[in-house]
Amino acid sequence: MGESIFCFRKCRLGRVMGCIQVVLGSLVILVSLSSLFRFYNAGFFMHDEDICRHFYGVKDVYDSFDIKALSSRVDEVLDRMDSLQEKIELVVQEMEKNKDDLEKGSIPKLEYKRFLEEEVIKPLYSAHIALRQIRLPRFEGIGNMTIKEDPLINNFVIEEIRKYITPKENRHKKVNIFGTQKIYNTIGHACVSMKKELEEYMNYDIGSYCKDDWNFAQKLMINGCDPLPRRRCLTRASKLYQKPYPINESLWRIPDGRNVRWSNYLCRNYECLSSKNPKRGYTKCTDCFEMEKEELKWLTNSTLAVDFLIKDVLEVKPGEIRIGLDYGIGTGSFAARMREQNVTIISTALNLGAPFSETIALRGLIPLYVTLNQRLPFFDNTMDLIHTAGFMDGWIDLQLLDYILFDWDRVLRPGGLLWIDRFFCNRTDLDDFMYMFLQFRYKKHKWSIAPKAKDEVYLSALLEKPPRSL
Repeated sequence: MGESIFCFRKCRLGRVMGCIQVVLGSLVILVSLSSLFRFYNAGFFMHDEDICRHFYGVKDVYDSFDIKALSSRVDEVLDRMDSLQEKIELVVQEMEKNKDDLEKGSIPKLEYKRFLEEEVIKPLYSAHIALRQIRLPRFEGIGNMTIKEDPLINNFVIEEIRKYITPKENRHKKVNIFGTQKIYNTIGHACVSMKKELEEYMNYDIGSYCKDDWNFAQKLMINGCDPLPRRRCLTRASKLYQKPYPINESLWRIPDGRNVRWSNYLCRNYECLSSKNPKRGYTKCTDCFEMEKEELKWLTNSTLAVDFLIKDVLEVKPGEIRIGLDYGIGTGSFAARMREQNVTIISTALNLGAPFSETIALRGLIPLYVTLNQRLPFFDNTMDLIHTAGFMDGWIDLQLLDYILFDWDRVLRPGGLLWIDRFFCNRTDLDDFMYMFLQFRYKKHKWSIAPKAKDEVYLSALLEKPPRSL
């Protein structure tokens, strides 16, 4: 009887060991075949120039496509597979050496489960994810094709970095405020992809006057090459530059147009910008240069509940709101109104079709020349208030919005206020955006939704950051 039980255990152990080896061998073969198939489709078994001619139809692919970075990612996956294979072979050899002990003893099923999970499944999954993260560029057109995806993503292993720098496509295929269909987040990698443009920007005579190329520099920033490198040339100013108006006059007065370089705008003076001319060159903030309308904002009651008044907002935190950021597009009217309440506001600005930065400065306020894709240049927990209006709406990608909101949360101090002013989106997208704004569990002081059009709604909110004390 005992001999029968021993034989039964021995046979069962032999079958289990055989099954494990078959499973592991099959997994290794499948992953290897998948890798080979993928690399074959990519043309890795051709000569480098053959790859270019066969797939891309261009000779200068290396100008845009970082084949070395891609090769490093492939080597990383292969190394993981080699390491896994060596580990499995060592385990099998160890089992072979100790087969007598294994035949006499019994290994619990939980031990088999732990071994498969820790030593096989997890390493295989890690290699599988690394393989899937290898990005080959997508191409458009016929003949001389255009690379659609940034291959420099392959330089990075950490997925959160890769998610951050991956271009974020606008929702519903809309064109955003920058005039593009994607937002290119910045950690300097885009400058490598825009090598020719950056070289043009840095091609100047040291110590001489810079070219009048601010518009070109702004396009570099919008497309992810941000922040730009410093230059050793002298900035041009208007030939007719006049001293600004005194502070007691400048807040609510259109500046002197002679202080602006107008060469890159459709309008060549402030009179054009403040008129009803439909071809002024900008679409956002259509009333920004009409001071009689700007003076009424945030000051008088509106027919819409989404229009909060500054006095009501400041009463939520009496005496506590001292410094803040107006994250939007405009001529600085929000900062001007808050200045009258002894609150210092920095206004973000880009010159998207009009001289917004110069106008803010000429009104005696502080413009911050940053793109939507840049990390705010403020330290943690420093701002009393962040106000946003007009810059973001329903076109924005949710993952991009997530990065922006987390950055706002970083710079807001505990007890600071986030004022979302007239954010609008499609009704069908409202739940998504509400979740994005509420995910931080801020205290609600004000929350209002109102119709904008048949299929669009406004959302305004005043939220307070919790302490989160450690």
